[in-house]
Amino acid sequence: MDEQGNQWTLCFAKLQGRTVEADFDGGRLSSDGGLLFLRQLEARLGLARRLAAAVRDRRHPSYVSHSMETLLRQRLLQIACGYEDADDADALRTDPLLKMACGHLPLSGPALASQPTLSRWENSLSHTDLMRLAYALGDAFIASFARPPRRIILDLDDTDAIVHGGQQLALFNAYVNDYCYLPLHLYDGITGRLITAVLRPGRRPRGREAAAILKRVILRLRQAWPRVQLLLRADSHFAAPEVFDLCEQHGVDYVINLGTNPVLQERSERLVRKAQRRFQQRRRPVRLFSQFRYAADSWKRRRRVIVKAEVSPLGDNRRFLVTNLRRYQPRHLYSRLYAARGASENCIKNHKRYLASDRTSCSRFEANQFRLFLHSAAYVLLRALQEIALKASRWETATFDTLQKQLLKVAARVIEKRTRIRIHFPSSYPFQQAFHLMLGQLDPAPG
Repeated sequence: MDEQGNQWTLCFAKLQGRTVEADFDGGRLSSDGGLLFLRQLEARLGLARRLAAAVRDRRHPSYVSHSMETLLRQRLLQIACGYEDADDADALRTDPLLKMACGHLPLSGPALASQPTLSRWENSLSHTDLMRLAYALGDAFIASFARPPRRIILDLDDTDAIVHGGQQLALFNAYVNDYCYLPLHLYDGITGRLITAVLRPGRRPRGREAAAILKRVILRLRQAWPRVQLLLRADSHFAAPEVFDLCEQHGVDYVINLGTNPVLQERSERLVRKAQRRFQQRRRPVRLFSQFRYAADSWKRRRRVIVKAEVSPLGDNRRFLVTNLRRYQPRHLYSRLYAARGASENCIKNHKRYLASDRTSCSRFEANQFRLFLHSAAYVLLRALQEIALKASRWETATFDTLQKQLLKVAARVIEKRTRIRIHFPSSYPFQQAFHLMLGQLDPAPG
């Protein structure tokens, strides 16, 4: 529909001499049939209710048409289906399945919130609200376990979120070569579940800052599960004495990449020469491991350092890890334990690329942090969909864009009667078995 309200007609090439035209007057259809399953899953998790309870509603009751819980549910479901902008709400607020997912009747029920309402809401949250939301998101992670886990692997990493405009605390980062934020992402390395995501200015975190964030997470997890084993895995810019001291103080194991320096280069030189000799003899890549005790000037004590020396036709490559683990051989620590943290990069890809969590385009820093939490909630929802409704299927480890394209973006015609709501999916939909699988794994529809 154009700006004057006239319906668009799309004209295509003729087919066997017949004119081919299309319009947007198909009636009460939805392009996101998978919302039916997200509705049941979200009700089972209580995610929107949990997060909404953490936010203080400062609106005057006489002007409120949409509850805080409904606003939050509408926004996170839109993001889960690939609509990252609040602007999309102006068209989607009358989508029958989105209305159903938010607790409204699909045809006769009132429309959902518009873009101005959502934008005002996003910009109304205080720092206290955001802190409570962070704890609520962490509590959702804890509640996702039916019984206390034996071990949690804390995979910590950051990623760039390029900005365009005058966003507060956005800084120029020479490595990224642009103005950006550098949000921290924290996942459980065993399940891929998100623990938290914290928006930060566009510079590398200092040791004190990283330790402060980790401390809140560790204390929360210890409060819920006093006996759980915690292991921190992180890249070299988290190799700070404040992080080491925090982990050792709270009984947390860690395996962290350590940036090189002349001392480490000298200590590993003998191992590199040994790898070079073997490569010359065998003419195929060689990888050797060793260990030694080392302390930088800023460290309080010497710590165990693992060194990997790799020689291939591409040249020499040496890497270092610092750890407080006394067990495990160096090869196992590097190749099996530390290298597995690469899976967290796929988690960030799902979060950032397929849910567009780098869409931090609000002026206020607090509003952008809230947006990051909304996208994080959408991540939690889709990851739960894989673990609960798609277990042991081809979609359990699929990327989120595959879920969206194959299972969520399904046309549906909605018919509402006095005692029944009927949804019709396309007869040619190729993944009908997946719908039967998901419905069988989820609880009956609420209400």
